[in-house]
Amino acid sequence: MQIFDTLGIDIGYVLIGVVGFSIILFILFITLAIRVSKINKRYRKFMIGADGKSLESQFITRFAEVDELKLESKKLKNKINKINENLVFTYQKVGIVKYDAFKEMGGKLSFALAMLNDNNDGFILNSMHSSREGCYTYVKEVIKGEAFVVLAEEERLALEEAKNSRNILD
Repeated sequence: MQIFDTLGIDIGYVLIGVVGFSIILFILFITLAIRVSKINKRYRKFMIGADGKSLESQFITRFAEVDELKLESKKLKNKINKINENLVFTYQKVGIVKYDAFKEMGGKLSFALAMLNDNNDGFILNSMHSSREGCYTYVKEVIKGEAFVVLAEEERLALEEAKNSRNILD
């Protein structure tokens, strides 16, 4: 008491400070006790019916499942790569132009169809319809986007449409 008097500190203020500090410590203690209790409940729930051996077997089972999933994933990646390699050679670009082969006929029943792969290799199919004489169909080969025979205007348009069509892999 004399120390407080010599320092000019009222003992009432010191007592209020100690009580306030104790209340804060008590609140922190309760908060920590609640957290520890929740962690203990989770731990007990996790460990119900589990001993070291059963946990070990569960871990081994899960690791085996993960290894199996990795293997399956690798197989699927290989299959996808093969599919992507094969898609380069499939016809993916299409252009079609309908036209009236003989101006006096109506209905635009003739067509030129161009089908190309990713390398712009493929063919042009031209089907000319004549109601009196039937239908004439011609096929022309396309290599790297070029035909090495003379193309009709409709065939040229179908080829350009196919070359400019969006590739499904892009």
